[in-house]
Amino acid sequence: MNTIRTAEALRPRTFDEIVGQSHLFGKNGVIRRMLASGRVTNMIFYGPPGTGKTTAAEIIARESGMVFHRLNATTASLSDVKDILSSTNNVFCTGGILLYIDEIQYFNKKQQQALLEYIEDGRVTLITSTTENPHFYIYNAIISRSSLFEFKPVEPVECVKALRRALEWLNREQGTEKTVSEETLLYIARSTLGDVRHAIVLFENSYFAADGEITQETVDGFHVRVGNFDDDTHYDLLSCLQKSIRGSDPDAAAFYVAKLLSLGELISVCRRLQVIANEDVGLAHSMAAVVTRACCESAKELGMPEARIPLAHAAILLATSPKSNSAYVAVNEAMADIEQGRGRNVPPHLQSPLFKGYQYPHDYPNHYVKQQYLPEDLKDKQYYRWGENKNEQAAKSYAEKIKGEKG
Repeated sequence: MNTIRTAEALRPRTFDEIVGQSHLFGKNGVIRRMLASGRVTNMIFYGPPGTGKTTAAEIIARESGMVFHRLNATTASLSDVKDILSSTNNVFCTGGILLYIDEIQYFNKKQQQALLEYIEDGRVTLITSTTENPHFYIYNAIISRSSLFEFKPVEPVECVKALRRALEWLNREQGTEKTVSEETLLYIARSTLGDVRHAIVLFENSYFAADGEITQETVDGFHVRVGNFDDDTHYDLLSCLQKSIRGSDPDAAAFYVAKLLSLGELISVCRRLQVIANEDVGLAHSMAAVVTRACCESAKELGMPEARIPLAHAAILLATSPKSNSAYVAVNEAMADIEQGRGRNVPPHLQSPLFKGYQYPHDYPNHYVKQQYLPEDLKDKQYYRWGENKNEQAAKSYAEKIKGEKG
């Protein structure tokens, strides 16, 4: 039995062998040009799985002559990090140490802070990767010392190049001459949604199941497309979830959470629920956003299948809560004015204690004094309009009382 997995055997060894990511590693790619100039900096790679993040880190280490160490944050501990970093005191190499940490979003703040000492003094060059938004999951001090690079889903025509190499390698290893059409290669590439690793694994399975020619029927035996799930379906289902909650339908909300989770969309559900809590429920029930955030964090910590429980909790809470989009509308209108160049000059009395004229509200009855806060060209603008729900009406009554607008 062949014990070498095709995906690992075909892992690119040079930038020219990487499929996709031409903006980073093509002839004029920014990382390629940076390395050609002799510069290697701390980097954060972010993007979907199977797009070449780990491979790129290995090639960078090889091209720069650095000693490469790799950890996966899902299983590594702080002691693992320290064991590697302590070796920088006695390892002799001209190129230095390149430490690659995959899925760094699973390291907590303390673990990430432990890296700073070593990247500060240059003993270690750090490359991290994540499938999440780095600004949400990576310690700000690491971000400020790193360059961020986005890895994009690989286009089908680029993925096909990797599949052709897989066919040549498998035929050579197995001593056979199996064939596959361009249409079938494109079918595999499209169905795996830009994940090259997944595409190669699917192709390998189909290769060993085929007699002579690998066909779409062979591929379908290994790749069950649940509901024809693609990018459009992804966004359609998230839209269905949001519209169901906005429409106060808890049954539909529970269904779409279950549907999305069955397709492996845990992170997308968490993101969308947090948007809904602030966009559609908003000020009508502000604590719903707090509970939703807690449920989403619980879900990510628990993982499936238990994650379904806190996410259902959040979705049904939001569906049954009073609704208000007043904050959403207010910030959109303010953004529109900013994009049109309005409000550039803020009132001088707000800028600094050195400027005279600012009135300290706590020195006045009800901790309120009327003064201008908006820029001059927007001084009469109203962005926020009170919602009709109980919470916002209570806040409105309070505002009217302190301003003397209501007896």
